[in-house]
Amino acid sequence: MQRSPDSHKGENGKVAVVGGSRSMHGAPLLAALAAEASGVDLVFVCLPACHEEVAKETSLNMQVHPFRGDDLKAADREPILELLATMDSAVIGPGIARTSSSIAAVGDIIAEATCALVLDAAALQKDTLDKVRGKNVVLTPHLGELERMGLTQEKLPSIAAERSVTFLLKGTTDHIAGAGGTEQISGGNAGLTVGGTGDALAGLIAGLIAQGEHPFQACTRASSTIKKAGELLFLDVGYAYTARDVITQIPHLLAHD
Repeated sequence: MQRSPDSHKGENGKVAVVGGSRSMHGAPLLAALAAEASGVDLVFVCLPACHEEVAKETSLNMQVHPFRGDDLKAADREPILELLATMDSAVIGPGIARTSSSIAAVGDIIAEATCALVLDAAALQKDTLDKVRGKNVVLTPHLGELERMGLTQEKLPSIAAERSVTFLLKGTTDHIAGAGGTEQISGGNAGLTVGGTGDALAGLIAGLIAQGEHPFQACTRASSTIKKAGELLFLDVGYAYTARDVITQIPHLLAHD
């Protein structure tokens, strides 16, 4: 990816990740690691206070902003929105608890955020599309999350065009729908069913958007990169690879894309 030789820290992408719950620390951290692997300058992680130290140990480059407690609550809304106002893009949703209070807080943050958003997991609710009107948004559901939103795969192209959003429907073949058209990305293998690959995908999309890629292009590039990573890892270890192994492949694949 091209960048000015005279650029300074922060000018080549700032990404925030908002996610996690008391029982799930890995999801937001995998998204953050993938954003980091995309080549952005700065990565910020907002996650439960109980996971603050493991987040700091995951990467020396991450700036960690813990929730006030061990799950996202209404009290976290204002400081998170202040942070997002300084970001190029943000991932919201990975690992967040499915409690009514956490879901409500997520919805409020989505509705008021001003940066580009990649929404995944708990951020994908029946009213999500109403909260993102006029925003630069990518939604990354699997079929179950799509059903929870009250949508069908067949309707995604028309909804994407009508709402000016981009969908990446995850599956054996990823289906991408944006205002300008659709694309299908095949490849990969069954090893990509391991937990965390969807979080990595969301983080990579956000990282590419933060560096100036159009959301549709970021989705197609991120999807193909994750699938190629699975194919390379299979050659060495079969299906016994993890989402973090997938993330280690990202810089090399992007550099030779």
